[in-house]
Amino acid sequence: MSLIPWTPFLDTFESLEKGLSNFMPAIDIYEENDNIVVEATLAGIKPEDVEINVHEDVLTIEGRRESTSEIEEKNYYRKEVRAGSFNRSVLLPASVQSESAKATFENGMLKIVLPKEERAKKQSIKIDVKK
Repeated sequence: MSLIPWTPFLDTFESLEKGLSNFMPAIDIYEENDNIVVEATLAGIKPEDVEINVHEDVLTIEGRRESTSEIEEKNYYRKEVRAGSFNRSVLLPASVQSESAKATFENGMLKIVLPKEERAKKQSIKIDVKK
């Protein structure tokens, strides 16, 4: 939760709207076979404006949404689609092989597939029962 600074000369609703100046894309993280998969909604963002990094099992997605030209005659009741940069970092649930990661972008959805390291994969241990 971000705090909104109190400014006595601004309208209450105007100050609430200022809190939306930057955005944070929604993400899903799940396990699929021997991979960690991260999906992020990046509608309206060009893939070339996105950078993905993994460092010490922390995935960082950075990017920029370019502003579209606004028509000054519009009387907005609400304006939530924002332009500007974003940065989202998440701790991955397992160690991954970042050099083998693959990223695809389709219909505004970024999908990153990160193979888990051998030591992070589940391994079954057979129990030897002695009688």
